[in-house]
Amino acid sequence: MQKKINLLGCSLESLEDFFIGLKEPKFRAKQIFKWIHQKGVLDFDLMTDFNKTLREKLKSVAIIEPPKIHEEFVSNEGTIKYLIELNSGSMIEMVVIPEKNRRTLCVSSQAGCALQCTFCATGAQGFEQNLDSYEIIGQLWLANFSNKNKPITNVVFMGMGEPLLNYDAVIESAKIMKDQLAYGLSRKRITISTSGIVPNINKLSNEIDVSLAISLHAADDKLRDEIVPINNKYPIKSLIAACKDYLASYENKRSITIEYILIEGINDTIDHAKKLTKLLSDISCKINLIPFNSFPGSDYKRPSNNKINAFKKYLMSKGFIATLRITRGDGVDAACGQLVGNLSNSIKGKKLITHKSI
Repeated sequence: MQKKINLLGCSLESLEDFFIGLKEPKFRAKQIFKWIHQKGVLDFDLMTDFNKTLREKLKSVAIIEPPKIHEEFVSNEGTIKYLIELNSGSMIEMVVIPEKNRRTLCVSSQAGCALQCTFCATGAQGFEQNLDSYEIIGQLWLANFSNKNKPITNVVFMGMGEPLLNYDAVIESAKIMKDQLAYGLSRKRITISTSGIVPNINKLSNEIDVSLAISLHAADDKLRDEIVPINNKYPIKSLIAACKDYLASYENKRSITIEYILIEGINDTIDHAKKLTKLLSDISCKINLIPFNSFPGSDYKRPSNNKINAFKKYLMSKGFIATLRITRGDGVDAACGQLVGNLSNSIKGKKLITHKSI
């Protein structure tokens, strides 16, 4: 028996091919696309502009199913972490960060991660599987349509996994996010973050127009080899070259976000800041400083506020735009570097947590 296709993860172009294969007109793709992503409808029988014959045909070959919300955790400042169960039984986590004028979704692209960055709980967990496109876009669907939530305004591929090691599914889901017949998010509202998968950075600008973030965290190969092991395969020189090529591929001026986790005694001195400004001197970028967030089993510590502020001040004195990421969701292990997709590690018993089983 042929496996049914999950239409949730199909871009409009893929849906058009699907309907052509069914010997149905292409315009059906736009109809079902809007039902799923604009109206949140998953049941073919509720799609009133499809006749019964077509609905039955669709039910015989296709499904529309997002992954399941297993549990939900809400921190005292309103950040929501969802524990999501995949069909395989693996768990992933997605995070919704509500702010005054926007609502940001942090999506996972893999269950676990193979890159083993030393400051990240996901990397310590190891790699389980790539997510299908329906499991990625399904996170946005759930964030928008479960519990009548306010629509997501921004998506960052900064959850579990390395997005550019699950390239095809990430690109397919990002196309859906951007499509005006679906979520209509502009390129500035979708950010794909990578630890430095150079060949796929080189492909990215030809595939889709989104914002790019680089998880750098060190400005020399010796240190980056240690804390971001993928650097052994794609060292800083090749990564910086890929960033320059990426920026040059666009006619209009744009910038890259450089992510830099500050770890006490590892990469947080003014000397480190000097190396960073020298490395990035001819790249159009802004630098997002992220104080380390602790997780079980890690000996790393967050630098003092004085050291963090001194680091930021030095970057700004050299003409860089430097921002300090406000830690959100650490009460529910939803802050940067804390996602593990593990139920036992998700509950800390802190009284500021609202915990709800689904």
